Amino acid sequence: MPATIIQPSTVSAKLQYFSPPKDGSRPITRINEDANSKSRYNWTPDQQLVDIENIRGKEDNYTLDTAGFQFYRHPAKHTSFSNDEEIEREYYPESVELIKQLTGASKVVLFDHTIRRRRPGQLDSDPSKRQPVSNVHVDQTTQSATNRVFRHLPESEARELVKKRFQIINLWRPISHAAYDWPLTLCDYRSVDRKRDLTPIALIYPDREGETYGVKYHPDHRWKYMKGMTPDELVLIKCHDTIQDESVSVLTPHTAFEDSSTPEGSPLRESIELRALVFYD
Repeated sequence: MPATIIQPSTVSAKLQYFSPPKDGSRPITRINEDANSKSRYNWTPDQQLVDIENIRGKEDNYTLDTAGFQFYRHPAKHTSFSNDEEIEREYYPESVELIKQLTGASKVVLFDHTIRRRRPGQLDSDPSKRQPVSNVHVDQTTQSATNRVFRHLPESEARELVKKRFQIINLWRPISHAAYDWPLTLCDYRSVDRKRDLTPIALIYPDREGETYGVKYHPDHRWKYMKGMTPDELVLIKCHDTIQDESVSVLTPHTAFEDSSTPEGSPLRESIELRALVFYD
């Protein structure tokens, strides 16, 4: 009989954290510039070796309101993911209903999506050739989350919606095949200290500014992933919550990483993430 291959429950991997500019200036990242350009950002990547636990089989212990992320099995009806217009026409509506169903939200507004296909050697400056993000980050700050509501909804409606609880949640799933190559890892919110660990980074676009959080390393951080996620599986990633009294998670640092236990010959990672404004009555 062939020997049974036992997969390790934890892998060690190098993650790229954030280190603030040494001169004390405001951290910035310029979007749509060559990823290798020295002028693209003024902060320093901080590579750290961390342990990442594979929680497959016990993923129910991690929820949006405790850890800041939650895994589900829910096959998509739209499966081609080859045309942006088709994605918006077919995948958006089913995803809106799914997010409502999974969160209990009263209103969900999808404001964009990104398809990522890992292609070693390709530049990431072309929006149609986005690679997995290999630095630890949080997509939104408190200010940029509020700005998103006003950017994507009529001002009169936005003014009323921000008076109640709202969140920004990403819906992430592999496409085409299982994501063994450069999978996604998420940091359990319960191991994060927002004041200690997070620093706003200005995103400088040609026509506007956005803002994300850079994440500074701390040995308390607890990193999780679900090995070999398939296209029938998804994870909801909380990027912002207006409840910030520590009764629920507020956000989830996350990044792609090189998994040393990836089976040889695994196809390169392909995934899609949707970004959603999620409102509650």
